[in-house]
Amino acid sequence: MSDAAEPFDLVLRGAVVLSDRVLADGYVGIRGETIAAIGEGLPPPSKAVADHRGKLVLPGLVDGHMHTSSSTGWPGIENATLTAAAGGVTTVCDMPYDVPNPVMSAAIFGEKVEWVNRLAHVDMALYATIRKTGGAEDVAAMAEAGASAFKVSTYEYDAHRFPRLDHPTMLAGFTEMAKTGLMVAVHNEDQELVVKLTEAAKAAGNTSPIWHCRTRPPLAESMADLEIFEMALETGAHVHIAHSSIARGFELAQIYRGMGAKTSGEACIQYLCMTEEDIVRLQGYGKCNPPFRSAEEVERMWGAMAGGIMAYVSTDHAPWPRAKKEYNGDIFPVGAGLTGLQSFAPLMYTLLAERGLSPTVMARMCSEEPARYHGLDPKKGGIRIGADADFCVLETGDFVFDERIIQDREEFRWSAYHGRAMKARVAATLLRGAEIWNGTEVKARPGTGRFVPRQHKRSALDA
Repeated sequence: MSDAAEPFDLVLRGAVVLSDRVLADGYVGIRGETIAAIGEGLPPPSKAVADHRGKLVLPGLVDGHMHTSSSTGWPGIENATLTAAAGGVTTVCDMPYDVPNPVMSAAIFGEKVEWVNRLAHVDMALYATIRKTGGAEDVAAMAEAGASAFKVSTYEYDAHRFPRLDHPTMLAGFTEMAKTGLMVAVHNEDQELVVKLTEAAKAAGNTSPIWHCRTRPPLAESMADLEIFEMALETGAHVHIAHSSIARGFELAQIYRGMGAKTSGEACIQYLCMTEEDIVRLQGYGKCNPPFRSAEEVERMWGAMAGGIMAYVSTDHAPWPRAKKEYNGDIFPVGAGLTGLQSFAPLMYTLLAERGLSPTVMARMCSEEPARYHGLDPKKGGIRIGADADFCVLETGDFVFDERIIQDREEFRWSAYHGRAMKARVAATLLRGAEIWNGTEVKARPGTGRFVPRQHKRSALDA
């Protein structure tokens, strides 16, 4: 597969990982910022060669769910995308629940785009949201401004920044979002159940880490899934579970698709490997919402992936400073969220290798599918002619993940995966044909990354 003419600007050599096969002695030819040739064997003439033979050349990862600005506001874009570059993640889809104001109007959306273009080290797509009361009238303008998806919540963390929408407001929002063709992701936990269980646990003095799991049971997710999927059926909106920690979420999405709804869900990578025992070990550093589940549920999650009913895998990267993650006898005030961008590629490859699965799964579930669901294809998400020349190069072997290498400020340099044995490390990252990580140093500068608007308005679930 090639666009043969004059010599290419750059040729990458290595085991090229496509979503359906691996080209063992592969190459990719690049002209400017785009892929112009893909092949095997002797590479074509080029002005430069990046020889990664013996390594895996994957498409740059697309993280369909992460937060840059929940704790530090838009300046957080700079450091979150710095660690993305070091992790082989070349495109991030950033959540709208920012400090001090969520992205709930076209004006705020436009202002955030300016910050992205000034600070980002990798390319960024942006979610948008709506206000707690009203706000559906802003949906069309934010879609027109290039939002890749919308996000709403059935659980309230903050009445302004991260509100719960009541059913009439959510229904009105879904109705307007359906007209745009964009996916609407939902934070799926039942407010009443979680609040009552948390109050009861506190009253009984049950504040150890395991009670974070006990007060947010699987039922809190499945109840929320049912209400949002019913609204999907009613409105025609593409409604998506933002982070299902239970396989039942994907099964419910499949059932509703069978009834004619546009329903889907993603898994965050922690739900493919972490269990309730891990929050006991990690304490505050293992707190995230939804929480870790049982070892049996982890196996069911892998079954959902194998069954083709899981949309994609994301990180839900949410970098709180260490002070916010320290457990001091009460798990409930601890910030919920994990760091995950720099560990994403090594960990996903490791989990697949441990199960004897091909890295093609990673190319599909961590690049191609998130790009497709966010409408960033064909520009992003795959090694294909005409796409942006974004790559994650993995060196395989025996490594140990060390949180001290995370490319962020000291207070954000922590990881739930610290000390975990890994089967790969990120040897290089390329963004639009330029090396932005060489295995030890981020070569990108703030502003190297760009805002990437949604490329089209059709849903990933359109026939």
